Amino acid sequence: MHIDIITCLPKLLESPFGDSILLRAQTKGLVEVNVHDLRGYSKDKHHKVDDYAFGGGAGMVLMMQPVVDCINALKEQREYDEIIYMSPDGEQFSQAIANELSLKGNIMILCGHYKGVDERIREHYITREISIGDYVLSGGELAAAVVSDAVIRLLPGVLGDETSALTDSFQDGLVAPPVYTRPANFEGIEVPDILLSGHEKKIEEWRFEQAVERTKKRRPDLFNSSK
Repeated sequence: MHIDIITCLPKLLESPFGDSILLRAQTKGLVEVNVHDLRGYSKDKHHKVDDYAFGGGAGMVLMMQPVVDCINALKEQREYDEIIYMSPDGEQFSQAIANELSLKGNIMILCGHYKGVDERIREHYITREISIGDYVLSGGELAAAVVSDAVIRLLPGVLGDETSALTDSFQDGLVAPPVYTRPANFEGIEVPDILLSGHEKKIEEWRFEQAVERTKKRRPDLFNSSK
């Protein structure tokens, strides 16, 4: 998989892709992530990428020229399955969308900033708009990192246990059941006996029951939507 991220603040993305699972995925050659500094495509002598909005109002808007030039330059190198714009009014990101994107080959992500981007970019260049929640961030960089993380961990070979991602929360419309580790008894607080029984079928049944109950209690919205 190849992921290109366009941003006017590339340093915000150094840490998310420089450690842990995302770093290992890149080192193993399972994904290539490139962050592109939008200011490098500006034709302004001060590398300006934003301007005032027509009609007035507070806040600046990312201009068409640097964004379009960057998108076109990247499209000359490869074909993209999706050109995504991270936006508060995009479709709500979900595990299902992460699963879908993990099957793609090349993805481009545009990070909005300030008051967003010129609407003509969204109308003519973007193929998909995604939001990670009903709140506003300072820019789309952290949101792009969230989407990338959720997608990359699904790629074959990224996680040590190939089945790990398949048992994550939301994969089956439920949150994950409770998990425990050693010791089985810590200062009188014990692990449920069923998990120590060695009876695989009963353990799986218990986990499913726990997932259902936890979803009903903690995420009734999710439970009701899956019925």
